Amino acid sequence: MAPIPENQGLRHDVIRTLVLAGPLVVGQLTSFGMNFVDTVMAGRIGTVDLAAIAVGSSIWAAGFLFVLGVLLAVSATVSQLDGAGRRHQVGEFTRQAIWLSLMLAVVLFLAVRSAGWIMGAIDVEAQVAELSMDYLRAISWGAPALCAMMALRFFSEGTGYTRPTMYVGLLGIACNVPLNYVLMFGKLGVPAMGAVGAGWATAIVFWLQLFALTAWIAWRPRYAPFALFARLSRPNAREILSLLRLGLPIGVMVFLEGGLFVGTALLIGTLGALPVAAHQVAMNYAGLMFMVPVGLSGAITVRVGNAIGRGDVLGARRAGLVGMGLATCFGLVSATVMLTVPEWIVGFYTSEAEVASLAVSLLFFAAIFQLADCLQASAAGALRGLKDTRMPMVYSIIAYWAIGLSCGWFLTFRMEFGPEGMWIGIITGLSVAAVLLSHRFLRITQQRLRLIR
Repeated sequence: MAPIPENQGLRHDVIRTLVLAGPLVVGQLTSFGMNFVDTVMAGRIGTVDLAAIAVGSSIWAAGFLFVLGVLLAVSATVSQLDGAGRRHQVGEFTRQAIWLSLMLAVVLFLAVRSAGWIMGAIDVEAQVAELSMDYLRAISWGAPALCAMMALRFFSEGTGYTRPTMYVGLLGIACNVPLNYVLMFGKLGVPAMGAVGAGWATAIVFWLQLFALTAWIAWRPRYAPFALFARLSRPNAREILSLLRLGLPIGVMVFLEGGLFVGTALLIGTLGALPVAAHQVAMNYAGLMFMVPVGLSGAITVRVGNAIGRGDVLGARRAGLVGMGLATCFGLVSATVMLTVPEWIVGFYTSEAEVASLAVSLLFFAAIFQLADCLQASAAGALRGLKDTRMPMVYSIIAYWAIGLSCGWFLTFRMEFGPEGMWIGIITGLSVAAVLLSHRFLRITQQRLRLIR
């Protein structure tokens, strides 16, 4: 076959990345959209319910992000096995990943139900802390379904079939809105539960999504070569430990990145209900926009991993660079929107003047970190495709905690910048991570290219 011209190859990489990423972006947006819906609906109830969901969902996110990070190793491994033509190994690997997901679900369930000490340690207001714990107890019942669904989702993504992520996400948001309406506001004879109702609604949605995705994979012929449901395998300690060795550093990295935002939310929670409600509004919207580079990072992982599986290092490098470029372009668009129409954005969340005013000021800082956030997310996805996980974990410790969170704490509580100080810390941490991760991907792929030349 004649070589593909450079410009045609670049165009092919862009199109292929967007085709893979499109459903993932929709899936991520709809998944995060459930928290968006919770926040908007809680804002119509009152500041305490809004603050309770802000704190409770932050703690839930911290635990879930660790589990999510560990299971991200599934898509990286499946994509490399598929690229290498070793499809016969994918089914058994995924069955072991499901066992691991259920083990992680038990840990997540117990951890979030024992999180009261966290709010006590940082002195969250008693009323907010009590309501947050009730929210966590409710949503925790969805942990097994969510974790198993993630394992199945990453299996499908690793094979290059990303549409189910979109379908499951759309199902989730479609079910979450009416369930929230009934359980939060007390409709159809159900007592009004406020923020706690949002927790129950989300748990129910997780189970519906698991059933739907399982049925889809069992029914669609394209999954037949992997024989995922051909038999029920017993837990294999060696396989699970091997997956953990790859996934744990990713889990720690994702946890530390998420921990920067969770720690920020919890520390701001000590400043009172008004700052934490405003922070939740601004961070919720910024997080919603972040789902786009997260979706892109999943596609980048698959494309880089598949290229490595076929032994195409140059293709892996270009796939990573194209994905990072696309993510950065989106960051520019997102930042522009936040800077030009912040009042319009905040108006969707709350009508309380004091909350809205502070949230608008925080969106300015959110706009500043868009480029760094998009670049670090896409670079991390590219490194996962290379199965490079340990040094990125170290970088996360340095960038997010040693620099970002400590800088934010100092500015907020020592320099008395208020919540804006924590946001400056976020900007600093994400910028350092973006530089370290993108540089590492460039260096590793360049070294591998030199070895084969």
